[in-house]
Amino acid sequence: MTRSSTPRPAGRRPTALAATLAAALVLAACGARESAPAAGATPGTAPAAQAGAPSPAPAAQAGAPSPSPAAAPTADGKSAPRPALVVNVVRPERAELADTLSANGSVAAWQEATVGAEVNGLRIAEVRAEVGDTVRRGQVLVTFAADTVRADVANAQAALAEARAAVGEAQASAAEAQSNAERARQVESSGALSAQQIAQYQTAAMTAQARLASAQARVQSAQAQLQSQDLRLRMTQVHAPDDGVISARAATVGAVVPAGQELFRLVRGNRLEWRAEVTASELARLKPKQAVRVLPASGGEIAGTVRAIGPVVDAQTRNTLVYVDLPVGGPAKAGMFARGEFLLGGSGGLVVPQQAIVVRDGFSYVFRVEGGRAVQQKVRTGRRDGERIEVIEGLTAEASVVARGAGFLNDGDVVQVVAAAGGAK
Repeated sequence: MTRSSTPRPAGRRPTALAATLAAALVLAACGARESAPAAGATPGTAPAAQAGAPSPAPAAQAGAPSPSPAAAPTADGKSAPRPALVVNVVRPERAELADTLSANGSVAAWQEATVGAEVNGLRIAEVRAEVGDTVRRGQVLVTFAADTVRADVANAQAALAEARAAVGEAQASAAEAQSNAERARQVESSGALSAQQIAQYQTAAMTAQARLASAQARVQSAQAQLQSQDLRLRMTQVHAPDDGVISARAATVGAVVPAGQELFRLVRGNRLEWRAEVTASELARLKPKQAVRVLPASGGEIAGTVRAIGPVVDAQTRNTLVYVDLPVGGPAKAGMFARGEFLLGGSGGLVVPQQAIVVRDGFSYVFRVEGGRAVQQKVRTGRRDGERIEVIEGLTAEASVVARGAGFLNDGDVVQVVAAAGGAK
């Protein structure tokens, strides 16, 4: 039996072989390109970061005394040591410090006098003083219009003259009546006059004496009235009651004021005082004539002296006022707020610079330098003297303390001492 077969197309097998060989060559070429380094790249360098990867943090600003970040790993995988922070140190020193008691208060006038009108219903004609003027005792401050008062003085003078004239007439009448009564008594024994007539002469004499006494009383009344009007005339000028400085003025030209109306307020002697509020528990430490350092809000420093300690304690604040005399002409002004310190004596103490103290979480610390590292040490501070602070507890005089920049350190930081200060300045 004969098998028949389908004839294959001519050239089919060579074409398939050629396609297979071409694909193999292409794959080989792509693999060679992936394994080869980029053109111009240096062997051993790391590939560039992909787009969007975070860039390294910027370098710290020059001179910032903050701890350095850790160094990049070395070729063997170990971290490089952190660089040391440069510091200078100081040793605590013993110093004499003042014992003080701090307080707050207000500056006020030692005594403030009120200058008012003493006459009623007169018009102010002239004001001769202003706020801030320094005046002398007896200096004229205000002048009132005195025309009506001068007229009253003239009337009083006329009334006095009239009363004196009436006294003269009464004296003459009394003298005549007394003379008649004397003659009547002399002729009484002769019987020339009856007893009734003699009695009439004596009565007339006594009546004349009574009229004289009344006239004399009217003279005294007229004199008193004249003195009153003279006094009113003098009161038309208001005088300063004492040396001092005018602190307030209410007088206005043209105003008609009643008696007793306030015209000025005067700080007597230009003396001021600091009224410090001190707690009752601290009063036992204070006494009169103690020295005080007062620091007004305007700046500067004023040396004062304790004048008196208040006799009562405020029931609400539990504070007592302590009165401190201030020198005349100082920078303080009445009504100004001021802080102050009562100087209670002095004693020795261990001090460090103020910049060596670091306050963290409500506690005070210093950094000691031991073995090239900063050691954080908790301390208790006390008195302050300028740029120095007393260390009461937690530090010895032999310790080396970081003097500046301690606030940038942490416990255990590596430090390098470049210079040592001579002591707390």
